[in-house]
Amino acid sequence: MPRPKTPTVKAQPHVAIIGAGIAGITCARTLAQAGMRVTVFEKSRGCGGRMSTRRSPFGDFDHGAQYFTMRDPRFEAALATTAQTIKRWSANTVRVMDANGQVLATTGNPSDAHWVPVPGMNALVKAWAAPLQYGTLKGCNVVSQTRIVKLRQHGQQWALEAEVTDPSSGVTDTQTVGNFDHVVLAIPSAQAHALLASSNEKPDWQSRIADVLVDPCWTLMLAYPQANQPIGPHWNVARSIHHRVSWVARESSKPGRSTVERWTVQASPQWSQEHVNDAPDRVIAKLTKAFGEITGIRVTPSHAEVHRWLYAQTRRPLGQPFLSDSTRQLSVCGDWCLGNRVENGFVSGLELALALAQNQD
Repeated sequence: MPRPKTPTVKAQPHVAIIGAGIAGITCARTLAQAGMRVTVFEKSRGCGGRMSTRRSPFGDFDHGAQYFTMRDPRFEAALATTAQTIKRWSANTVRVMDANGQVLATTGNPSDAHWVPVPGMNALVKAWAAPLQYGTLKGCNVVSQTRIVKLRQHGQQWALEAEVTDPSSGVTDTQTVGNFDHVVLAIPSAQAHALLASSNEKPDWQSRIADVLVDPCWTLMLAYPQANQPIGPHWNVARSIHHRVSWVARESSKPGRSTVERWTVQASPQWSQEHVNDAPDRVIAKLTKAFGEITGIRVTPSHAEVHRWLYAQTRRPLGQPFLSDSTRQLSVCGDWCLGNRVENGFVSGLELALALAQNQD
């Protein structure tokens, strides 16, 4: 009597996601929860993207995204799964300052609360990435310090050329990693456009990404450990019409942070663009002077450093949550698809993952 045939089990596709910001990690964990295998590649040492935290001897700085709001119920539900990592920041009422430090107006909707992860902005993405990174979700992984520089499709699968940095020696080596059934680019629009240009298979919508406009931003971080109490203005957060500065925030006013007096200063998009290639020392001097004019704080800081974000604030978004090519098995997502909010990145990554998972049913 012939043996019954063993039913063939269809292997779940293996998805490569390039970029471990909130869009990439949201997409990755949603696909993993749907039973798919996922490998996330991140050029930096850790997850977070622009939800980043910079360490200093005097305390940490949220030198990228400053906070997030909850407007989409799906975002609120996702945040509830790691509720211990977020706290409400009493900064939803924001002053608008002129170049002389005078209050022009007060803005903000009390019902539109500002939230921050604790102990730093990167804590939320790290918490969501942990099951992928540490083996809780089978077949998933996060590979850090790996910059993907080329995409190559061979038949129905993708191979990725990567520059991999050894964390102990700092030496960078070029390797080919693969094979993957689908590739997701969860990186800034300009980087996604350049990486797609390296591919031997280009989607029809590649040119649409070039129409997205994202402004740069210089961020200044200042610390005053010599102060025994908050110095300068009585307020903690302000938007500014100063030609150099658009945002200032007292870092130590955020919940779960060190009490050492620290300020984050974000330059205006126009000034950042005009000075995008300036030396850091020159940027520190210019922005510190503007900070003093706005806040009245003219004490020399014990710590001053800057970070240049080449792709910070979306001025002209794509206008839809993601782009995907089911024939080439290639997709893009990111906050720039919808705007510049943290929540935009979440929605973009979620909706792409749901669409990919549905296509596998």
